[in-house]
Amino acid sequence: MTSKERMKRAMDRRTPDRVPVMCQMSFGHMLLQTRSAPSEFWFSAELFAEGLIRLRELYGFDGFLVSLFGHPAGWKKMLVEIRKHSDGEEAWWQNGDRTYFPFDDLPQHRPQIQPPLPSVFDFDVESIPEEVDAIPVSQGLLFPLDSEHTFDVFNHIRSRTGTRFSIHGEVTSPFDYFLNLFGHDNALAALIEEPSRCEAVLNRYCEAIKKLALAQVAWGVDAVKISSPFAGSGFISPRFYRRFVLPYEGEIATAVRSKNTHIYTHTCGAVGDRLESIVESGISGLECLDPPPLGDVDLRDAVNRVGDRVFIKGNIDPVHTLLYGSEKEVEEDARMRIETAKRKGGYILSSACSIAPHTPRRNVQALLRTAEKHGTY
Repeated sequence: MTSKERMKRAMDRRTPDRVPVMCQMSFGHMLLQTRSAPSEFWFSAELFAEGLIRLRELYGFDGFLVSLFGHPAGWKKMLVEIRKHSDGEEAWWQNGDRTYFPFDDLPQHRPQIQPPLPSVFDFDVESIPEEVDAIPVSQGLLFPLDSEHTFDVFNHIRSRTGTRFSIHGEVTSPFDYFLNLFGHDNALAALIEEPSRCEAVLNRYCEAIKKLALAQVAWGVDAVKISSPFAGSGFISPRFYRRFVLPYEGEIATAVRSKNTHIYTHTCGAVGDRLESIVESGISGLECLDPPPLGDVDLRDAVNRVGDRVFIKGNIDPVHTLLYGSEKEVEEDARMRIETAKRKGGYILSSACSIAPHTPRRNVQALLRTAEKHGTY
């Protein structure tokens, strides 16, 4: 059975030959393991694709997650210079902006002029582009999406690896775009003060994100991930989740599922109080399921509650187990996850959230070894 077939059977909630293995990796981990120049790795579609290929080979993953795409081909034309430092690179741009690129983390962009955040009270919803033009990565960091090069990374992976592996695309939740637009404090307050205006903004983003998801489906991805990091109980209540997250992610999920393509949601932190609500969106899979102390999800409980409706991917603690644990502890933890979740067929062994930057290589490699030993059917 090929990796692509193995992943499909698991996502179909059927029985593969063994439990598949596929983790999301932090940008810092990818940098450290490939020893790439961080500015090039951020902006170069070819280098980023080669990094994904190299890491899949290194860890034996059954698939690729393409979280960054649409790399701007002409980025060097806007560059003045790159200064190298002991812990990273600093790029100076023609417009006066600077970007610091650590060797082990995401870039830190420093605009020369920081524009004020808009207010939801007088915001023009029509000003939101009809096509997604950027990916909100983390804490205000945006990755510009070049529509003429949307699928360069996907095409490079396909040309180098053929059809042996599962290739997953990604979109970001409308709620994440909403928070990024107004700033977290103002956006969360606006949910209470101006809920109808918030819904109009979310709906506008939803339509653009749905187009991007369907474009990835048309290219031929095997699944689409909805990155929804701010939809757990640390940010909003179950009632607000059902009003401001569920309807919009549900629209995206319905559109993708109508094309016979899998779609799964990634939400970090504590989600034990909303597992059924997340599944209600119509997704075919659920990722992350952070265990205590990072989150509050017990894998056995999750399998019993929603395992007959969606495939489950994740639940290994990326900090206390993968980053700080020994190989033996990783193997034992992974064995326990496999034995708990594989019985219904639809389980993919994975870190809960992303593999942290300084996670030892040997610990990640232990996952495949454990799946081959304990994950057969």
